[in-house]
Amino acid sequence: MTELTGEALDAWNKRERRMVLTTVDSAGTPNAIWILCARLGDDGRLVIANNAMHKTLENITNGCRGSLLYIAPEREAYQLKGRLEEHRSGPVFDDMKKWLNPDYPGRSAILMHIDAVFYGAVQLS
Repeated sequence: MTELTGEALDAWNKRERRMVLTTVDSAGTPNAIWILCARLGDDGRLVIANNAMHKTLENITNGCRGSLLYIAPEREAYQLKGRLEEHRSGPVFDDMKKWLNPDYPGRSAILMHIDAVFYGAVQLS
């Protein structure tokens, strides 16, 4: 697992609320969705609340990797890439329910094990 560099972490802390999560199906067809509810854990793992995922969950179940794009001030784009897994119960799910706004359903928690961090086309870690 890769940790965010200081630059990428600072950008994460100042990011715009909307982010884009991209997965691919078994035929290689991409699927991109808006993400609003995500949190970077102290252990460097990213947790995303599943509030209305359908195709994305199918792709995760089939073992695809994913990419999360977030935008920092000055329209700087950062991208996290890694392995995804769904948690419907247990510590990851329970923690997500603690920080998730109760107005959102939080059907499950998507955990990203970050393997690479990019700033534009430049790999930071």
